[in-house]
Amino acid sequence: MKSDEQDSNSELFRMRHSLAHVLAQAVLELRPDAKLGFGPPIENGFYYDFDLSLPLTAEDLPKLEKRMRKIINAGQVFEYHEYDAGELIADLKKQGAVYKAENAEELRAAGTEKLSVYSNGGFFDMCEGPHVASTSELPVDGFKLDSLAGAYWKGSEENNMLQRVYGLAFENKALLDDFLAKRELARERDHRKLGQQLQIFTISEEVGKGLPLWMPNGEAMRGELEKLAQETEFKAGYQRVSTPHITKEGLYHTSGHLPYYAKEMFPPMQSDDGIFYLKPMNCPHHHMIFKAVPRSFRDLPLRLSEYGMCYRYEQSGELSGLLRVRALDINDAHIYCSPEQTTNEFVAVMRLHALYYEMFDIQHYWMRLSLPDLEASGKYVGERDMWESAEKMVVAAMEEFGAPYEAVRGEAAFYGPKVDFQIRNVIGREESASTNQLDLVMAERFDLTYIGSDNQRHRPHIIHRAPLGSHERFIAFLIEHYGGVFPTWLAPVQVRIIPVAQAFTEYGCKLRDELRQGLVRAEVDDSQESLGKKIRNGAISKIPNLFIVGQKEMDDQAVSWKRHGEKEQATYAFHKAREMLGEEIAARRDWRVAGRWLHDP
Repeated sequence: MKSDEQDSNSELFRMRHSLAHVLAQAVLELRPDAKLGFGPPIENGFYYDFDLSLPLTAEDLPKLEKRMRKIINAGQVFEYHEYDAGELIADLKKQGAVYKAENAEELRAAGTEKLSVYSNGGFFDMCEGPHVASTSELPVDGFKLDSLAGAYWKGSEENNMLQRVYGLAFENKALLDDFLAKRELARERDHRKLGQQLQIFTISEEVGKGLPLWMPNGEAMRGELEKLAQETEFKAGYQRVSTPHITKEGLYHTSGHLPYYAKEMFPPMQSDDGIFYLKPMNCPHHHMIFKAVPRSFRDLPLRLSEYGMCYRYEQSGELSGLLRVRALDINDAHIYCSPEQTTNEFVAVMRLHALYYEMFDIQHYWMRLSLPDLEASGKYVGERDMWESAEKMVVAAMEEFGAPYEAVRGEAAFYGPKVDFQIRNVIGREESASTNQLDLVMAERFDLTYIGSDNQRHRPHIIHRAPLGSHERFIAFLIEHYGGVFPTWLAPVQVRIIPVAQAFTEYGCKLRDELRQGLVRAEVDDSQESLGKKIRNGAISKIPNLFIVGQKEMDDQAVSWKRHGEKEQATYAFHKAREMLGEEIAARRDWRVAGRWLHDP
């Protein structure tokens, strides 16, 4: 399903496309010697590329916006024209439109005999359209020229560098302002920025791109997520396993990852006993664990789970903080079940996803069902009837689960259909957070069997699932989702104790040690700063709970408890505060979701 900004028939697409032309027209009025490149609509707006003898600067953008508004207010009509390709190429060359002429020549060489042009006012551009009927339909205050960048002609470093002007465009000023506010919030919450500020992770050139180093604060969060998964999966009947980071190449020929997945894998390593690869996923290893002992229908469903480190060779230009990495720890599991159990198991996994999302107060999510295009030969492993059977089962499970989903063809994994849970971050950017896949292929390839109630051998169905995705991607999302202010149970530092003066540091250290005995991550601010500065530092560090202690608190064996972002605070006996805190952590509650946190002392 195309979004409005992708659908060429939508009003939003037409509006953004038309504004790109108006931008080009305005640039030519300001710089008549400019040569035009491409100018398409894109997500959130549009851009246009120009070859300029004198580059534009940020100071030129308001001037261009003013000219664009003048063109819009003139009510110029967009008119469609069709030309013989040869005639148009000759005209373009005569006018010095070298980039347009080159593009037209390539289209003609590919068999296009007629080329279309749109004109408005005195401006025209080779273009397929569509556009709005008139510039008067464009929002005068709904667009903004946003930034300048360099861009190679047709994206090739072998070509000339052009200057790209980016613009934002929405139906009206309110929507534009809303986007700008969300973008600013997203910049403030960018996980790369907060990850460094809060000392959660770092990436070192000496270690390698895309290989995050988890600092103590980040490892505390990883540990909490893994603990959550362990406890939840234990209750659901999963059994934990652990597998090595490398494997002989033969395993990946059996699985089909070689050659299907080879470009996503690190290069092979030659040793004295064979060729090894860093594992890109855990499933082949889990299949070997299933195969290690005889299995009966009474053993099914067998649920094997592992937070397993995997390695994927992402291209350097695609790496982005924790969102795209080369080393990732996946909340992985594989469920081996009989055909009769498959739908129920698949639905149970879907409900596990929903349970986690509710816990993290993730409200904006939906599902994307990726199905095979069975006419694309060579893209999928296994027989057609197996794929058709898998598709029917997954669709039945989706219908039983009852949540809305979008089905797309041609995006299935090479061994089975999959369901991706899509979530939106604070700016509205869509991310694939977790996945659930049905596999009817690997049991055959690995010769996995179980003895059924009929005393015959049968192939299990396999469900691949990762409800928390990878540590890396999920923590990146959580950093932005919470703005670094995590629920107490997840926070790297759960309590900071602030003595109002040095005389009360010993009391603060005593409370810290008692909290640590209860496995609470507590620390003392024993700096020489003023009380106000200590509290501000706690806010900057986004510590969820500050325990402030002075003479009265020490005399009463109490603390004054201040939550992050709350103006008020309340005094509790320390044993009561410790009990309340412990209950909140054990229940993995978030005080901001659960309601007011202050109880009667």
